[in-house]
Amino acid sequence: MISEQTKALFEREVAKYPATQKQSAVMACLQIVQQEQGFVSAESEKLVAEYLGMAPIAVHEVTTFYNMYNQQPVGKYKLNVCTNLPCQLRDGTKALKHLEHKLGVVMGETTADGLFTLQQSECLGACADSPVMLVNDIHMCSFMSNEKLDQLIDGLKSAEA
Repeated sequence: MISEQTKALFEREVAKYPATQKQSAVMACLQIVQQEQGFVSAESEKLVAEYLGMAPIAVHEVTTFYNMYNQQPVGKYKLNVCTNLPCQLRDGTKALKHLEHKLGVVMGETTADGLFTLQQSECLGACADSPVMLVNDIHMCSFMSNEKLDQLIDGLKSAEA
């Protein structure tokens, strides 16, 4: 069920488009759901689809295409490491492996304390700065050597203390 507050947010986004194109607000509506719930569940996808007059599979395709939508709960800090070929050639995979070792999880998992979820990304559009990673879908981190990765993780952990 969509709360009245969420419906109002949806309506604000839908109003930005012609009446016959309300499905154009699908990405914004998914972001609203994720901000409210922390992730986009299959049930939420169906509710967004119903609200926008779309087929549920069309909403699911959007959710699964973009890695900014979490399909399950994630840690407080979502770390997306680029492992596309240009970044692989410049130690992107090594950065991912280093984080797996440091955090004690494998790619796709969340640490036991709920702080970190480690994911890979296909491309973050910063090949020249690799290895690169994106923290919480907002903060781009470039030239991430093992030392810089350690500093980032240690800094985020100490911010929680």
